[in-house]
Amino acid sequence: MGDNRVTKVVIVGGGTAGWMAAAALSRMMGHLSIRLVESDAIGTVGVGEATIPAIRLFNALIDLDEDEFIRETQGTFKLGIEFRDWGRIGDAYMHAFGQIGRSLGILQFPQYWLRGRREGVAGPLADYSLTETAARRNRFARLPRIPNTSLDGITYAFQFDAALYAAHLRRIAERAGARRTEGRIEGVRRNGETGHVEAVILESGEEIGGELFIDCSGFRGLLIEEALETGFEDWSHWLPCDRAVAVPSENAGPPRPYTQAIAQRCGWQWRIPLQHRTGNGHVFCSEFISEDEATATLLANIEGRPLAEPRTLRFRAGMRKRAWTGNVVALGLASGFLEPLESTSIHLIQNGIAKLLSHFPDRDFAAVNIDAYNRRVAFDYERIRDFIILHYCANQRTDSPFWVRCREMAIPDTLARKVELFRSHGRIFREEDELFIEIAWFQVLTGQNIAPQSYHPLADALTHDELAGFFSDIGKIVANTASRLPSHADFIAQHCAAGGSA
Repeated sequence: MGDNRVTKVVIVGGGTAGWMAAAALSRMMGHLSIRLVESDAIGTVGVGEATIPAIRLFNALIDLDEDEFIRETQGTFKLGIEFRDWGRIGDAYMHAFGQIGRSLGILQFPQYWLRGRREGVAGPLADYSLTETAARRNRFARLPRIPNTSLDGITYAFQFDAALYAAHLRRIAERAGARRTEGRIEGVRRNGETGHVEAVILESGEEIGGELFIDCSGFRGLLIEEALETGFEDWSHWLPCDRAVAVPSENAGPPRPYTQAIAQRCGWQWRIPLQHRTGNGHVFCSEFISEDEATATLLANIEGRPLAEPRTLRFRAGMRKRAWTGNVVALGLASGFLEPLESTSIHLIQNGIAKLLSHFPDRDFAAVNIDAYNRRVAFDYERIRDFIILHYCANQRTDSPFWVRCREMAIPDTLARKVELFRSHGRIFREEDELFIEIAWFQVLTGQNIAPQSYHPLADALTHDELAGFFSDIGKIVANTASRLPSHADFIAQHCAAGGSA
């Protein structure tokens, strides 16, 4: 039997997606020849600066030194996302990372908390989460468990400059053997029988051939859409925001260890603190507000002096009908777009790479393998989509037609079933390996004022006094542990401060 292995991979486009793919493949599959083609003349979107904890798995995969990575990307630590004004104006809650409290027997903490709130012995959910308590106090440490207890410690991700992250990944990939080619792609050559892409053609006339092509060309989808016409599944009827205006600003104080998502009249605003600046953006629906009005809203609600002119991005929520077609796999914006409300953009790149590694093809490109990859990627997109839609549909705002429309719209059946089960019995079940775990859903559902009619009967196994003691003990441990943590700014200064402004 001859050697049928794929040995030549061409990555079309750089940025975060391209260099994440190059770094992972070059580190994990040393037999591959990896060539990345990008043009300095083509800009990248580059506003996704906040992540979720799963990125630490990717960083470990490529053997990335965490402190060095934070220094080189002007990064900070992220413990969750604070949502302001999403349920009603004046509301605020946090989707904090990691678990909260602890389970008793087979029953998870949230069921006891639902009973405890009814009986007046449970405080706010944050009281039982070291991650959120530390975030609220602007404190941080690498503490996966609270010592001498069964309680989770701090679960964290990062906030960083995406362009600097891509540059850091490029250095890692090139050290591992990946090669970069500068040039703009002007054409694509395909096999007349299979339809597979055989080469991309640069403006210079050079042809770069490969066996597997990874499309990281952004919204354009140069291979997956322009060449292969895969098609796009539009979700803008559920996620109507179609613009974002972004601007960096000076830090107004020590960087918070969390991202903020602040609802506005026709969308929402992100605030992401880095070491050298704060990233700001206003995601909005152009049907309800003009770009000029959206820009004015953003500039009126940033905390420090703007450092550049605002720039506007246009997008459409949805995903490619097939992320992998023939011998082309799309990653990042080429595969789909979900607004950055829950910081999933970089995760979806990472997720696509991980699944590509597990489904890595030979030169036969078996349809059964490709179909399995596409089903898994589509499932991930759809369940993250549902989680983001929840923030919009579960609102009680009456101040603008935008929020009324979001509340009254029909939602996907998969989301409707999850919400109704929670509303009736307070229960949430994670399906397969969907990204967001039960406690993440619980924080958003309760944070947006969806109150279950009941809780699990097993929570009645404790007496009233036992229940009160259960909450008191956890609350004291969390508060005492948080009080001994260093400040977020001090931790960065001691371990991973950047050398200067960028």
